[in-house]
Amino acid sequence: MTVKHLDQGQHYRPRMAFLKKIEALLLEMQDVETGIKMQTQRLMITSIPHAITGHDILEWIIQRLQITDEEAQHLSNLMVKCGYIYPLQEPTNLILKPDVSLYRFQTPYFWPTQQWPAEDTDYAIYLAKKNIRKKGILEEYEKENYSVLNKKINHKWDFVIMQAKEQYKAGKERKKSDRVVLDCQEKAYWLVHRPPPGVQDVLDYGMDRASDPNVVKKKAVDFYRREIMYYQQSLMRSTVKSSVSLAGLLKYCEQYYLHDPIMSGCLPSNPWITDDTMFWELNAKLVETPTKLRVERWAFNFSELIRDPKGRQSFQLFLKKEFSGENMSFWEACEDLKYGDQSKVKEKAEEIYKLFLAPGARRWINIDGKTMDITLKGLKHPHRYVLDAAQTHIYMLMKKDSYARYLKSPIYKEIIGKAVVPQETKKGNFPFMRRHRRSSPSPVILRQLEEEARAKEAANTVDITQVMSKLDRRSQLKQEAAKPT
Repeated sequence: MTVKHLDQGQHYRPRMAFLKKIEALLLEMQDVETGIKMQTQRLMITSIPHAITGHDILEWIIQRLQITDEEAQHLSNLMVKCGYIYPLQEPTNLILKPDVSLYRFQTPYFWPTQQWPAEDTDYAIYLAKKNIRKKGILEEYEKENYSVLNKKINHKWDFVIMQAKEQYKAGKERKKSDRVVLDCQEKAYWLVHRPPPGVQDVLDYGMDRASDPNVVKKKAVDFYRREIMYYQQSLMRSTVKSSVSLAGLLKYCEQYYLHDPIMSGCLPSNPWITDDTMFWELNAKLVETPTKLRVERWAFNFSELIRDPKGRQSFQLFLKKEFSGENMSFWEACEDLKYGDQSKVKEKAEEIYKLFLAPGARRWINIDGKTMDITLKGLKHPHRYVLDAAQTHIYMLMKKDSYARYLKSPIYKEIIGKAVVPQETKKGNFPFMRRHRRSSPSPVILRQLEEEARAKEAANTVDITQVMSKLDRRSQLKQEAAKPT
């Protein structure tokens, strides 16, 4: 097997860092003291030096990385498929068996991270040598590759045959153990770099890159100047204390606790694990009478109200009574434009302009002049988000002005008064019922309880009579010292 160290254009590999991590682990595996113990093993009637078993490889990986058997099996298979470890008993089967099957470590010169490519000339020499050794008996895909390479490099085919004969002759002069090892090593190498049809190419790195993504670029003065400016602005920026952030998170969790199906369960029952679909029927998009938990969420914030179709319907009814129903209609029309068909974007944008924005429009909305100018400029070349500025203006108007009055209106009070409170289904019918989750106690509280328990235990072990006798002796000594001489 001849190898040419020719730089014919670097094929930059995005997975080079991954392969280098594997190689670092392989170096540990081959360490004399802490690595896998290699010894001479018998293969049929041939003694193979520095051989290891698949079971030893798996055990070492599990103990070294502290991973499960499945993860270790996957990692070891990846090492074999990438050509770092090659089998001796079944050279064509690039997997690692967790038994006493024999394997050897590939020479680092043939690792995938080396810069030299696997050339067609080397592969042609390998096939020609195998053809001579086996007297024309090759695999079907090898025969096809042999004929293709014969046509492709016909101008130097005499050199290929000459090299193959010389390597075959040199191989016959070696010891049988060395000959077996070199044959398995060479076969594993070409199975990795020239895989058979239908076998995944583990070294397929995709398209060649014009630049190396692994090279660390030199940073200019401008880069450091921008970085210093960024950190200076970060230091000047106001930050929120961790206690305030945690208090906000705690408040959010307490607010949504009863409305979380995982923490509080589903009422009347969980339809995914029971045959009762009442939960879905009560929480349909436009159900006539919604549940109380659903209506209560509308009061959390304006986003909860406008996100719910039933809440949007109720809010629309309130806006109509205030003679501002066109605001919600415009917001919904903008959502339809944003998430509707691309082919109808221009048509919908024109309809929205004529209905809500044009002078004297039938459902004219009130937006400021600056927002109107931005919208009119965008409508010259309409797209999905051309009305975002006007939509945001109307959204904030409804949130700051109409939303607070809606929560105090008779419409909201009436709908929350008629809201349904579903009862939990009887346990006799469904075995998987609503389960209330309890949060674990705080580590600070647990530590305080442990310290109190230790203090009580220490107090119980102290002999009170001894303590009192010591106190009496001290008082007597003080009295004697206080007497005049």
